[in-house]
Amino acid sequence: MEPIETRSDSRRRLIAASPSGVFAAMSDADRVARWWGPAGFTNTIAQFDFQPGGRWLLTMHGPDGKDYPNESRFTRIVADQLFEIEHLNGHHFLLTIELVPMQGGTEVRWRQTFDTVEHHERIAQFVATANEQNLDRLAAEVLK
Repeated sequence: MEPIETRSDSRRRLIAASPSGVFAAMSDADRVARWWGPAGFTNTIAQFDFQPGGRWLLTMHGPDGKDYPNESRFTRIVADQLFEIEHLNGHHFLLTIELVPMQGGTEVRWRQTFDTVEHHERIAQFVATANEQNLDRLAAEVLK
């Protein structure tokens, strides 16, 4: 298998909040619905079974008026430290979000890993922009 670094989009963001404050915005379905996805998207969450092996069904409503159904499963969860999902439909990927306490808050380490380099490269520019916007939205939700 190709190295993770060659098939992943990785981001880091310092949020001026404790890891528990950030994790609270990632573990509550109502809050996730407010921040998940790129700018301009809204969300409807049909299922959010927040535990390892739990199912997450979400419809993202794009600014283009289209609906984008998503199915994921939670693979690893460690309170105040780690959130990981496997995205099962459409683009298959593993999203790992680590929360690291730092001076001034929590560093959010976001890594979206695709199955192949080719798959990642095909959508890399879109993914990079979307992930930055997602982190912007997460930070705004945490800091409200």
